[in-house]
Amino acid sequence: MQEVDFPLTTAAILEHLDGREVYRRTDFLALRHGDETALVMLSKDSYDPLFAPVTDALVLAGPDEIAYVEDENVDVGNASALARAADPDKLATVVVGMFSHVNFIYRPQPITVRVTEVVPPWPPKLLTQAQQVVDFDEDLPPITLVLDAVRVEELAATHPSAHYLLPCRGSGAGVPGSEVAFLDTRPATREDWVLIGCERSMQFHRHFYGDEPSQVDLCPRTRLAADTTFHAGKELALIKCCLIERGLEVDERSAVVPWGANPDEIREGLRKLLLPGAHGA
Repeated sequence: MQEVDFPLTTAAILEHLDGREVYRRTDFLALRHGDETALVMLSKDSYDPLFAPVTDALVLAGPDEIAYVEDENVDVGNASALARAADPDKLATVVVGMFSHVNFIYRPQPITVRVTEVVPPWPPKLLTQAQQVVDFDEDLPPITLVLDAVRVEELAATHPSAHYLLPCRGSGAGVPGSEVAFLDTRPATREDWVLIGCERSMQFHRHFYGDEPSQVDLCPRTRLAADTTFHAGKELALIKCCLIERGLEVDERSAVVPWGANPDEIREGLRKLLLPGAHGA
């Protein structure tokens, strides 16, 4: 980014840059004149010398098309952080962010990734982990994560009962007005309960008690498969599945990670889903 002493018209910018020497790694310039900003893309004949003259320049956004943001909390090396800071009504946004580093985003169009997760607990674990990955990985494109909450209380309401069996006590889930037991504690007495759980939960129940109770399925994968709105749209999905114990499964629209996925597995899933050439790697 450079301060200049002339109005930021296209003609003045091109005249200023014609033949001007720039560092060999400089491909873009943000020019500032007072409160105005312009964004320019540069061409050079060679990247070998330490400095090389500009041979061509293209004004990507002029003062009326660009926003200028100063926010020390923005990691300007992260595309999603830049997209959150951007003015959606402008063609480009130049951001002076963390450590006074400067970057820009052009035509910000974050990709929506639906994160289907069972709640409680709050905050949802998979959403929290995915946001940490997105905030860290500088190779991912700009992403907006949207929670698709599988709510235990709402599932219970579809099958009223005085007694429910939930998969895990660690969630802190409950159903007001009903008794709740947790499958991971292996209750000593088989009760007349409704299981709110997935296929893995049913497998555990068959092993513990030798039968199958009434069930309300909470599997995010089953939910996604039955969602006609998702299949008719363009958004992507990140989900988890108990039937995957390690590794992950990725297709064109979704990444499925293990129920106990670590950040590396989530990062790999998002990369395969979103980066060209990464799928199937």
